[in-house]
Amino acid sequence: MGIGIIIDLSSNLLEGPISLLIGFFSLDLSNNKFSGPIPPNIGETLPNLFFLDVLVNQLIGTIPSSIGYMQGLELLDLSVNGLTGSFPSTISNCSHLSFLSFKMNNLSREIPKSFSQLGRLQSLPSNKNKLSGDLPRSFQNLSLLEILDISYNKLSCNISTWIRDTFRSLRILKLQCNSFNGGLPLNLSNLSLSYNDILEENAKGQVLEYSKALSLVVSMDLSSNNFSGEFPEELTKLHGLMILNLSINHINGSIPLSISMLHELSSLDLSSNNLYGIIPLSMSSLTFLSYLNLSNNFSGEIPFTGQMTTFNGSTFTGNPYLCGPSLVARFECENLDQGKGRSNVDDGFIDQWFYFSIGLGFEVDLLGPYFLLIVKESWYDTYFNFVDKIIDKLLCLRRRKENYW
Repeated sequence: MGIGIIIDLSSNLLEGPISLLIGFFSLDLSNNKFSGPIPPNIGETLPNLFFLDVLVNQLIGTIPSSIGYMQGLELLDLSVNGLTGSFPSTISNCSHLSFLSFKMNNLSREIPKSFSQLGRLQSLPSNKNKLSGDLPRSFQNLSLLEILDISYNKLSCNISTWIRDTFRSLRILKLQCNSFNGGLPLNLSNLSLSYNDILEENAKGQVLEYSKALSLVVSMDLSSNNFSGEFPEELTKLHGLMILNLSINHINGSIPLSISMLHELSSLDLSSNNLYGIIPLSMSSLTFLSYLNLSNNFSGEIPFTGQMTTFNGSTFTGNPYLCGPSLVARFECENLDQGKGRSNVDDGFIDQWFYFSIGLGFEVDLLGPYFLLIVKESWYDTYFNFVDKIIDKLLCLRRRKENYW
């Protein structure tokens, strides 16, 4: 490669347009306040650049096509800026790229098919843009891809027919908040399950750091799409899965009993689907599970043993036919079988007659004597003469006491 200059100006308060000098091999301008467009001649000026990082600045405009001159480029990070337009097709000349990130920009249109020429690409964070159209089938050439994050875009297609046969080295798959459709990808258990670098992943409020000390790590987020079909039992063969989010889709069927095979699972979100049936008792053995959302149409008794005892009623919101001590109202499971149902009906009938008899007895005790006095006139006179005498005696006693004092 020869001798060159490595420049690291990251995490300063530098601002203004980017100025270029000849001879750089590595240029890190991340976490500054550089503004304006990326110099259109950057590729021609720095053809030997192998590292370019302008993460977190205020850059605008389009990505210059001259970037194709950097044929030795291995890392390109354009994330968290205001870049617009589409990726230039000349990116295909950068065949040594292993890391390409342009997340959190305003890039639009389709993902260029020229990405398929990046055969060494391992990481592609491109989330939170305005990308649209289909995911190119040419992505099948990216067999070394380990991290694919195309979430929060406007992409749409049926990916289940080819994704399972392509990304054999995939560790992190995030497709949420798009318009993907079809069934969930099967045979995902073929994916490699090892991870050697450090990555931070935000999972429902908890930040997990994956490193060499934590092998067998996979995060899969397919939420907020149009996936349909049954919950694929093949997913439960991903024994290293720690985060699984399938929420806000059209998945139906029941949770497979083999869910207990995901021993490392710490976050599971299946909410806002069409899942039904009972919650399998086998979920109680998921000892690392700390976040769980099962808002669907489940029924029956919630398993209240093992790890399932750590979740409160909010975990099961939206399941009117669930019962058990985990719910806030602590509903009893009285209607789980027909026999108990009949017993409850009988008990309710007996309770109604019990309260009615108490009320009736109270009224008889209170009004009965008056009814008899009205019917029997001689008793009426005797009773009230007796009352008059008692009152006279009490008044006399009161006067004597007053005179005495």
